[in-house]
Amino acid sequence: MLVDGVITIGASDAGIYVGQARNIIVRNSIAKYNVAGIEIENSYGADVYNNIAVNNTGGILVFDLPNIPQQGGRDVRVFNNLVVDNNTPNFAPEGNIVAGVPTGMGVMVMSHYNVEVFNNVLAENGTGNVLIVAYPNETSDANYNPYPVNVLVTNNLQGRAGYKPAFAGAEMLAAAFGGTIPPVTLDGNGRDIVIDDGVPVLSLGLTRHAQPLTEAQPQLVDLTGGGGRLPSLPAIELPEAMEAAVSQ
Repeated sequence: MLVDGVITIGASDAGIYVGQARNIIVRNSIAKYNVAGIEIENSYGADVYNNIAVNNTGGILVFDLPNIPQQGGRDVRVFNNLVVDNNTPNFAPEGNIVAGVPTGMGVMVMSHYNVEVFNNVLAENGTGNVLIVAYPNETSDANYNPYPVNVLVTNNLQGRAGYKPAFAGAEMLAAAFGGTIPPVTLDGNGRDIVIDDGVPVLSLGLTRHAQPLTEAQPQLVDLTGGGGRLPSLPAIELPEAMEAAVSQ
């Protein structure tokens, strides 16, 4: 599946949405003033690159959700994107999953396997440049994994963020950190998460999905994993005939 060279403006859900698909490329596109600029959901294998996500509620989302036929979303690379100034108030309809995306979010990874976020420019996102979390709600889907697994964030150019966080308890949390929260936040769940951008990382200290934020134990964490881990997921490549056709 290829999304190439499109412009989306003003969607109350995702401006660019790909769900329950395989072998996806989203590139050379602009998403602005949407709730979610670009969303990859419950999909296998995606490259999201050379895009501009600006003035959305959340710039780029990588989600895996329960009670959907194709689950276990995996192998997504988000790279070489400009994800800045995503501070538009959330105007999604109540009950929509993106209605829970906090205003001011750059890249958000939720309940997903194998995600690499690298070589992006991330800045001026009021809640944070990167958010990695478990699925926040209770679910009866016994086959669903609500936790993020094997997420790498590295070699991004991270600018100002966290100066106006928009989630429950954020104002008090920001005050405790001198007025802003770190540019990268995790809820504390998941495993094999590496953050190696040379910026502070905040964990909310939660230990299970759907846990209330009132039980958070926020603290700064070092998730560099010893440093030096490089992106290793394979590139998504179009068939030669398709690449030739779109290059004409």
